Amino acid sequence: MRYTIVTALACMLVFLTAGTVRLSAQANPAAKSSASAGVPRMPDGHPDLSGVWWRGADVGGRGGQPLPGRGGAAPVPPFSSFYTPSAAAKAKTLSDKDDPSLGCTSTAFGTLNVSMFDVGAVAQIVQTPKFVVLLTETYHGFQIIPFDGRGHRDNQPPSNRGDAIGRWEGDTFVVDKTNFTDTSWISAEGRVSFHSDKLHMIERYRRVDANTLEIEATLEDPAVLTKPWVVPKQTLVLAPFDQILNLDCSAGDTPELINAASKQSAGKN
Repeated sequence: MRYTIVTALACMLVFLTAGTVRLSAQANPAAKSSASAGVPRMPDGHPDLSGVWWRGADVGGRGGQPLPGRGGAAPVPPFSSFYTPSAAAKAKTLSDKDDPSLGCTSTAFGTLNVSMFDVGAVAQIVQTPKFVVLLTETYHGFQIIPFDGRGHRDNQPPSNRGDAIGRWEGDTFVVDKTNFTDTSWISAEGRVSFHSDKLHMIERYRRVDANTLEIEATLEDPAVLTKPWVVPKQTLVLAPFDQILNLDCSAGDTPELINAASKQSAGKN
């Protein structure tokens, strides 16, 4: 169990405090609506994905769905399980202390297998006639996804979260992400999961009723993977509040976190 990393990051991001604040947050009227009311829609007829989404609780909170691989939840094979022999050899040289998120940088995907969560467990979607905007509580994270037919930008430098464009396939919103850096990991909390700049991600968002959002994802990276990593369907529910919090990462804590991670890694050897 990666107690040091999990505990340090939890303290750094103030997840438990945030969960307490949320209990007194103003209720979102949409969260109270009955599923029988159907999927809310935009004026153009597309489903409205807007809302604050989570698994039913924040990190450390009660009432949420079990995390993958815990409490009976089906385990998700890690990204690293599909590494090529050379990538697997490189992975053996890395450990907790090498986790880029210790430097207050985002992941390329997400520790809980939901990209808009990043290293957290709550996210917000804001939808307009041309864009779907994903807002993440941690690291001031956001991603603006146009769905008006434009292609990927050729003037956008590579980034941790990539460049995203979207399209509608019926009631499913399909997101195509490219142009990643090779300096982030797929997950955080010491889970070695480096990738290359050839990473390509396809996500599918479907609001199945007023209070439920399903997300599927497939990640390709021919430079380090033997085959695509297919993430099992993730089911989120509408939260009983209508605005996420801003959870900062303090760069001043980074040396202490890296030192703690180094000691933990040394203890395993």
